Amino acid sequence: MDELAPDFAEQFERDPRRPPCQLYLISPLEVAGNFPDALRAALDAGPVAAFQFRVKGVDQHEAARLAAPLREICAAREVAFIVNDDMGLAKRLGADGVHLGQGDGDPEVARRLLGPNAQIGVTCHDSRHLAMEAGEAGADYVAFGAFFPTLTKETHHRPDPSILSWWTTLFEIPCVAIGGITPDNGRMLVDAGADFLAVCGAIWSHAEGPAAAVRAFQDVLKP
Repeated sequence: MDELAPDFAEQFERDPRRPPCQLYLISPLEVAGNFPDALRAALDAGPVAAFQFRVKGVDQHEAARLAAPLREICAAREVAFIVNDDMGLAKRLGADGVHLGQGDGDPEVARRLLGPNAQIGVTCHDSRHLAMEAGEAGADYVAFGAFFPTLTKETHHRPDPSILSWWTTLFEIPCVAIGGITPDNGRMLVDAGADFLAVCGAIWSHAEGPAAAVRAFQDVLKP
């Protein structure tokens, strides 16, 4: 937890003035084969605000090849297509935006490259300070996490859900909760103030398939 922040542990409630929380899907690392069908099924199963394309260990040409059909699927359903880490790939694809980790570049640079309408998100871990810096740099949303244990990526930060209440009470910029979120544990993050739940494993690894997973989240997202 950020040392400079005051103690907001008692403040743990959703600001009723915020719009309802929405679902933000993150791709698995493997998006070849039948994954486009899985994505269609997920997006057709219930409201989804955004899909983040996240692959590792491939060059930009191959990433662009894998991303193109997924971007079309999202565009046909008016779901924002966000590229993880790589603002150059986001520019090449004409993506709706880019999500930047702390080592992936400056939001101001991304804005100049991608234009005024791009959605730029920034990972802020458990830090109020990083989140405020991201907002000042022009980020369209900030992401906090990992709130729960996750196999999707190695994590070193575990914020308290009260950071969501703190952020949404003071700032209009949306916040995303990420990390190990499932239909069983997501409600506390919605109640704390998350504007978006970013979900990966709970969708693509669901025993009954991604459509069932998206449907399971709908009750969680209700105000």
